[in-house]
Order: sequence, then structure tokens, then C-alpha cells
Amino acid sequence: MGIRTRTRMGIGTGIGIGTGMGTGARARGAPEGADRGAGPARHSPPSRGSFQPAAETRGTTVLHDTINDRPQPLPARYFDTKTTEPISFFLSGLEELLAWQPNSNDDFNISAVPLAKRQPPLHSRRPRTLVCHDMRGGYLEDRFIQGSATCNPYVFYHWRYIDIFVYFSHHTVTIPPVVWTNAAHRNGVPVLGTFITEWTDGEKLCEAFLAGGEEAYGAVAEQLARIAQHYRFDGWLVNIENTLSAAAVGNLPPFLRDLTARVHSAVPGGLVIWYDSVLLDGTLRWQNELNEENRVFFDACDGLFTNYNWKEEQLEHTLRLAGPRHADVYVGVDVFARGDVIGGGFDTDKSLRLIRQHSLSAAIFAPGWVYEHLGEENFLQNENRFWGLLAEYLPTHSICTLPLATSFSLGMGTSRFLDGKDEESGPWYDLSLQEIQPLYPEQQGRLSTGCCLQDAWCGGSSLRLQGTIPPGEERVAIR
Repeated sequence: MGIRTRTRMGIGTGIGIGTGMGTGARARGAPEGADRGAGPARHSPPSRGSFQPAAETRGTTVLHDTINDRPQPLPARYFDTKTTEPISFFLSGLEELLAWQPNSNDDFNISAVPLAKRQPPLHSRRPRTLVCHDMRGGYLEDRFIQGSATCNPYVFYHWRYIDIFVYFSHHTVTIPPVVWTNAAHRNGVPVLGTFITEWTDGEKLCEAFLAGGEEAYGAVAEQLARIAQHYRFDGWLVNIENTLSAAAVGNLPPFLRDLTARVHSAVPGGLVIWYDSVLLDGTLRWQNELNEENRVFFDACDGLFTNYNWKEEQLEHTLRLAGPRHADVYVGVDVFARGDVIGGGFDTDKSLRLIRQHSLSAAIFAPGWVYEHLGEENFLQNENRFWGLLAEYLPTHSICTLPLATSFSLGMGTSRFLDGKDEESGPWYDLSLQEIQPLYPEQQGRLSTGCCLQDAWCGGSSLRLQGTIPPGEERVAIR
């Protein structure tokens, strides 16, 4: 199809100013960046086309609306360039963050599942458990909003054990893939995205918005709060891992206070958590504890996520300094055991034991170790073993709303079942279809729960009860 031009006339003295698109115009409604290659595209609100002033007479402006009917590529930010399937995305850099506006292409990425109530609620004062999901850079098969035909995917389903789920990547603004938000919310767990700056580029970015003063950092805080509200996730982990100038670090506490206030206002139950990184003087030096050099950042938001190389005396010091906010300190545990850490892998319980002895919360980083290190084979068995070893130190939660209905599907499978019948054979993966999950305790020699992929009533899996009921026991409870 060619290019059509139509003329519209309006009364007035103003002149319409277009974007200079001319005959290279986009299709109407296509967002800016649609003609770019794969990767995140800078986005502005959609327009109907370019309006160029053609002539001006007294009291009259004549505008030409240029319409391109040629097929245009799908915007790479919102659609996978190979499959054309809608995908979740991130934002790179300050410019993309500040240019972000809601768009009709965003509709797929908005969570459709409200955060379910659970007991005890998040604001109870008992120590909490945060999971920080970091796997191979993020936005893998989980980026496909309508699912994919993935064999043996990574799934997380031990929601009863955790309080907060963070989706982490090294992109400036990590917006959690909507499939994770849907699955977590269905099980009563809030989801946080990540705002991160790193290295030399991070220094420049921070200088631009922090050293720029209240208006500059307020604009960033406002955008982050709007993004969380629009996509219906629950807040941010803030990770500044680069040195800061005196001006920038001076504005960091007020930025955190501003961001926290805006998130609280925009998102019911919203959270902002600070990662242990820079200090009061702008130096990048991980403390592995709460102390006087980083306390100002803890005081400005909802919690502190410490680095991983701590020792027991640092837990003691953290507990004394945190006082009544001890549950707001999430002590970092790297499951990959990188650096001088306690535990890791199947010995992660050693870290959890010490953390709980000091009444502190825990931040379990990269539990996908089970999948990445041990492989896809026997993943569900290994995953249950990993969390079973930690269960003693993980306070559990219960759903507290009725009616309660679940098929126990994990949001993946080797077939799709409906009403107990195999409707479609073949692998599939869609965490948005994950149902409410029970506990999966490891109880050798006793009746225990597990997942069965070979048969199901609805979805891709069912709950299997396996073990022995001791003679003489009339009642057996499974959680």
C-alpha cells in the first residue's frame, strides 16, 4: 500500500508542530521505536501521525495528516521479533525511564491477579524471608506473557515459605515479568522490581538525577512509582553499586524517602528496600551489616538487604542497631556461595540457622542454583530437597480467603489436562496459570506431598500424596 494524505482544517491562530516524519511515517498507533531492531526501544505516547503546517491564513490553520499503510515491524520492546509473541521487558538508562508512558501495547504486561491476603500478614513483626530471583540475566522463557513450549523450565512454587519475591537483573529498570507477578500474587506474595546503577555508566546516571537536585530525583521517583502502579507489582529493590559524588550521595536519602512515600501512595502495601552498597561519603563498600555508615539509607525506606559476606558478630551488631525494626533487615544469603560466606547450596540451612538465632529476616539470593547447578533432570525432587532442608527456619503462611479452589498446577507440564483428560500433548510453560500451592515438606517414611506431571485434573500437574500412614492413626493432616 502507498501513502495517503488527507487535509484537515481548524479555526484558530495556532500552528500544529509535527515530528518531521514526512513520508517515512509509522503506521498509525505504532509506538516510537517500532522501526528499531531487537531490544528495548525508547517510547513516547502513541500518535495518529505527523501533523505538519501546510499553510497559514489569518485565523485558519491547515494541517496534513500523513498516514502510512505499509506493513510495519512490531515494536521490539513489546513483541518477540522471532515469534511475534507479546513479551515482558525492561528499561535501559535514565532516558528510557523518564520517557516511559503507559501505552496500549502495555496491556499484556499488567498483572490481572490482585495480591491475595494471607496469615500472618507481611507487617507482622516476625522475621521474614525474601527471595531474590537472578537467573542468567533474566527475561528468559518467563518473558513470554502467553507462555511457551518450553521443556523442563525453571519454576518456583514454595510460596508458603516466603514473604517477598524480587525479580533481579542488571538492566537499569527491571520490570518483573507479569507471569511472576500473577503467580506470586495468587499465593499472597508481593513482587518487587529492581532499580540498579553500576560501574562508570552508573556514576554518570546517578550524577544526572541525584546531583541534579530535588526536581531531578523527584522525576525518577515519580516514574518508578507510576511504573509499579501501572503494571500492578509492589515496589522496588534499589541497588546503587557505584561511587557517588558528594552532591549525589547527599541527595540519596531524600530520594529514597521520596520514592518510598510515592510507592506507598501509589501501591497499597508497597515496599522499597535498599541494598547494602554505598556509604554516607559516597564510597562503594559493602558492609555486610547494618551500621552507622549505611543506617541513613535504612531509615529512609522499608528495609535493608545486606551483602552476603557477613559473620556472626555482624548479625549481633545489626540486631542491636536495628532495634524494633530488626525484621526489616534482610540478611543476604548467596546460594551459589560466592566469596567468603557461610553455607550455600544444600548447606544454605547453616546461614539460615544463624540469621534466625538473631531474629533477623533473610534474603535468599539466586535459589535457582538448584536448576542452574544441578540441571533440569530431577529438578522437582532437588527443589523440594533444597527447600525441605530450610523448612525448619522458614515460618509458613496460609491463605485466608474463601472460597479456596486450586488444581495444584505448577504452571508447566508435558501435557495440558482438562477435566482429567489429556487435551493436548507437548511441553508448555506459563506461570500465570500456576495455581495456589501447598507445602511440599520432605518427610522420609511418612505421608508427604509431591507433584505429579503424568496425570492431572486441570493444567499440567496434580498433587500426589505418598508415604505410609502409621497403624492406628485415624487422622492425618497434610499442609
